[in-house]
Amino acid sequence: MIIAVDGPSAAGKGTLARGLALHLGYHFLDTGALYRMVGLQMLRTQTDFTDVAKATAFARDLNVDDFEDHELRSEVVGSAASKVAVIPEVRSALLKFQRDFAKRLPGAVLDGRDIGTVICPSADVKFYITASVEARVLRRFKELQGLGIANSLQDVTADIKARDDRDASRSTAPTLAAADAIVVDTSHLGVEEALELALGAIKAKFAI
Repeated sequence: MIIAVDGPSAAGKGTLARGLALHLGYHFLDTGALYRMVGLQMLRTQTDFTDVAKATAFARDLNVDDFEDHELRSEVVGSAASKVAVIPEVRSALLKFQRDFAKRLPGAVLDGRDIGTVICPSADVKFYITASVEARVLRRFKELQGLGIANSLQDVTADIKARDDRDASRSTAPTLAAADAIVVDTSHLGVEEALELALGAIKAKFAI
């Protein structure tokens, strides 16, 4: 079973995807973290974001241990991730990793921007998680506070809007809902409410 969970930044897709994987006993992959790792390497090596060759090399040589790097969740790295994500060669380098992960038994839940449209277009279940800009900004602001990262609401708002523009307008795999995706607006939903709704949709589809 492959479950795709797509959506814009801070819509709640990661929390929902983790919840689904835990409840169902499936493997979980935050595909956005892959791009964050590439972006972080670009920043640490002070590599210009126009250097496609370097960015692609970083994507090919990812170390899964880097998933635990505390800097990955910062807004600076998030912005860097969206910059490298527009590079077709980087997306191509990460494609096989994601598709191989999706084949893990007994199932896998992947969250990202293009799982249901590009990475796993034949996924068994596809969700597109969305929320108002206001709700997303507040969530990201609180998340950063919890990580001890100081950012103003204005800065977080500007970053999310800029990231939305980049993700939606890129020529390769722009962020959009798959035609057969189940759209869930989490603006006014709690974590448990969103999880219950998603689990209900899965059970209804497969009569389980």
